[in-house]
Amino acid sequence: MVGNGRSSMTLASAFIPSFLPRTVVAVAFAASLTACSSLDLPLTISAPATPAATPGSLSERPTTVRREQLVGRWGVASFRDEKDRNRTEAMARTQCRLPYSITLGPTDGVMMHVADDPKLYELRLKGASNGKTYLGPEAPPGDPLDRELVSITEKEIVMRFVDPDAHTRYGTFIYVRCA
Repeated sequence: MVGNGRSSMTLASAFIPSFLPRTVVAVAFAASLTACSSLDLPLTISAPATPAATPGSLSERPTTVRREQLVGRWGVASFRDEKDRNRTEAMARTQCRLPYSITLGPTDGVMMHVADDPKLYELRLKGASNGKTYLGPEAPPGDPLDRELVSITEKEIVMRFVDPDAHTRYGTFIYVRCA
């Protein structure tokens, strides 16, 4: 109720002219919310991704990482702030009840998803002239579709997307090997 409670006018009817159907108002409101979600609002990221290399700016070198090191069942979680890393590792371990499987690809890569696509793709390891190791489709190292392997051990992989937009949306991934 608006006012002192004696009026039967609702708050919505006080601001919406009576000649507009409520569905028109609801659609307009939903459209305005959708517009808000498309704004590029900055997120605080304590460990920003390495600036994306322009395709072809890095030359490919052999990598010390073997594709067999990536194959297995993994618990996966992501973080945006380095202070959340330990908590994220624990969360990744709990995801082993529904593990993410990385399998060998038909040629020299592994089968994984790329950002924003539910389809599996064969991704290959690429060493680069900047000393980093990337995982991505057939393209020069540091391609926007690549992930940078930040670290890898027998039990854990840390990766982040090269593309700054994908990194902002997904953060840095921790893969913990499931038993």
